Amino acid sequence: MIADSWGWPENEKGLVELQGRLAIAAASTLAAEPWLPSSERPVLGGCFVAYARGSTGPGRSGDPAWAAAVAWRGNAVDRSTRRTDHHLRGAATPGHPRQADDVLAQSIVTSRVASSYVPGLLARREGAILAAALAALDLRPELLLVDASGLDHPRGAGLAVHLGAVVDLPTVGVTRQPLVAIGDQPELRRGSVAPLLVDGRCVASWVCTRTGARPIVAHAGWRTSPETASRVVLDASTPAARTPVPLQEARRVAREARSLGSSLV
Repeated sequence: MIADSWGWPENEKGLVELQGRLAIAAASTLAAEPWLPSSERPVLGGCFVAYARGSTGPGRSGDPAWAAAVAWRGNAVDRSTRRTDHHLRGAATPGHPRQADDVLAQSIVTSRVASSYVPGLLARREGAILAAALAALDLRPELLLVDASGLDHPRGAGLAVHLGAVVDLPTVGVTRQPLVAIGDQPELRRGSVAPLLVDGRCVASWVCTRTGARPIVAHAGWRTSPETASRVVLDASTPAARTPVPLQEARRVAREARSLGSSLV
């Protein structure tokens, strides 16, 4: 489902203007329709874009890209031992990367991105191809994990917010570092959380998903609060890896598709 009121502007000025409206809409939508899981094990999605090997610098318009989306429902019994190379099914062939046995559906879209990388304007570069990968999924997730910021953004509307509005899905952003928010990191013990603030407002959290490893950032996105984002990131991760499983798998699928030489469209 694509929301008619949002889209992917053709220039930077248009995106900046849209982000201001998205930030207002994100606040009102969260107040009216906060995401609530349907069960203890909701179907969670993840999406990721891989670029051609050997690319240098921040990226250019026209760069070849492979976008993957997955739908995943975790098994509480397996979470303590799961690894990124665990239980891969089938033989990888061009256009068809292997699929983990706890992944319910996955998709790949190949294209050339329309924009270079500009901080705060990632939606112009990756938004359209990620939306296409999600549209290609056979199973629609309840919530989507995005490799991008959300409310932690100069205008309060990073790609995690924008993509959620466009595809009409609750979202949580996951990154290694905050974009503009500030806050001290928590102790390096799985489950530890510390707030990240913009102008005194909590917009994201540091979350330690693996004891002894650096924390990651869980960003409030479309229809999610910082508290919900932190909880989802912990629930979707395992003690074996920092990154939540849906993003692990989307990243693996995108990179495997790239290595297999999937054709660009």
